[in-house]
Amino acid sequence: MKRLAIITTHPIQYNAPLFKLLQQRGNINIKVFYTWGKAVLEKKFDPGFGKTINWDIPLLEGYEYVFEKNISTDAGSHHFKGIDNPELINHITEWGADAILVYGWSFKSHLQCLRYFKNKIPVYFRGDSTLLNESFGFKKILRTIFLKWVYNYVDKAFYVGTQNKKYYSKHGLKENQLVLAPHAIDNDRFFDKDDAYNEKALEWRRQLNIADDELVFLFAGKLELVKHIDLLITAFKSLNKQGNHLLIVGNGILENNLKAKFDMNSNIHFIDFQNQTMMPIVYRLGDIFILPSKSETWGLAVNEAMACNRPVLVSHKCGSAVDLVDNGKNGYVFTAGDVQDLIKKMRLLIEHKDNLVSMGQYAKEKICHWNYEYVARAIETELLK
Repeated sequence: MKRLAIITTHPIQYNAPLFKLLQQRGNINIKVFYTWGKAVLEKKFDPGFGKTINWDIPLLEGYEYVFEKNISTDAGSHHFKGIDNPELINHITEWGADAILVYGWSFKSHLQCLRYFKNKIPVYFRGDSTLLNESFGFKKILRTIFLKWVYNYVDKAFYVGTQNKKYYSKHGLKENQLVLAPHAIDNDRFFDKDDAYNEKALEWRRQLNIADDELVFLFAGKLELVKHIDLLITAFKSLNKQGNHLLIVGNGILENNLKAKFDMNSNIHFIDFQNQTMMPIVYRLGDIFILPSKSETWGLAVNEAMACNRPVLVSHKCGSAVDLVDNGKNGYVFTAGDVQDLIKKMRLLIEHKDNLVSMGQYAKEKICHWNYEYVARAIETELLK
C-alpha cells in the first residue's frame, strides 16, 4: 500500500478528521509528522483570543503520527525559524514514504523537505493563500519571484477554492499541477440530527432576553482588527429597528474597547470564547452569520455556519465568498470596508426574514458538497496514479 507522509506543524480541528478519514478508508497508509514538537500539546496561549486555549475535541485519534524534535530556541509557527527539525527528513525516508504532503512552506524544515524530496518522490502541497490583499511595488515583485522559486519544488498543489487556485497559478504552477481539494470542516459534527442543538440555542437566546421571533445577526471569532467588527457594529446600529440583535462571540485585543462602547446597548450582546463542542449551538444562536473581515484567506466559520443551516453575509475579502455564497440564495457578499453596502445587505435580509429558513436549507445543501470525502479522494487519486 502506498505511503503518504504528511508534514504539518501541530494538530488542529480542521485537519485531524481528514487524517482519521484517510486512515479509515484504507486505500493508502498515512503518517503525520508534527513539526512543532511535543510542547504544542501543552495549553497554548492564543494571542488572537488573548487567552490560553485547549481544544475539547480529540485531535490525535484514529491515525498514525509522531511529534518531531524541534530544536528552535523560539519554537512555534509564528516565524520561519520556529520549526527546525534536524531528523525530519531521515525519519520520513526511514518510514518509506512514497510521497509527501506539506502544509505550509514558510518554516525552515518544511521548505527543506520540499527541496530535498523534489525529484525523489512526488511532492504535494496544501495551503490557502490568496491574492485578495496583494500589495504592489518593488517588494511585491521580489516576493513573486521568490514564491515562484518555492513552488518550483512542488509537483501538485491541492487548492482549497477559486482564490487559492489563482494564487498558485500566478506563482508558476500549471493547470495540470492543480487539484481541487476543497476547504472543508467536519460537517457531521455541526448537523443537528435530533434538533437538540436548536433547542439549546433557543433556551440560551431566551436567557439573553431575545424573543423567539426576533432576528439575530451573529459574529463568532477573534476580536481583532482584521475582523472589522467595528464596521459590523456601526452597520447594525444604523438599522435602528427594534426586534434586531447583534451577538458577538469571542475574545481578543479589542474586547475591552468594544464592551466599553457598546455593552450597555440592550440589543448588542457579548459572549466569551466558546470551545469546539459548543460551536454547533453557538451558530444556531443567530439567524444570520456575518464575517466582515478586511482579510481572510478562507474563513472556515462560513462553512460551519452553513452546516448549521444559517444564511451568511460575507466580505468579498474572504477567500470563501466566491465559492460558498450565492447571492440571494444562501446569503450575500458585501464589499469589504463599505459600511453602506453592509447595511444594504443586512436590510435585505431583514426585509425578507420569511426566506431565512429556506436560505439556511440551501446553505446546508451546498456545504454538503464541501467535505472531507472529496479531499480524501483527491489525495488518494494522485498518490495511486
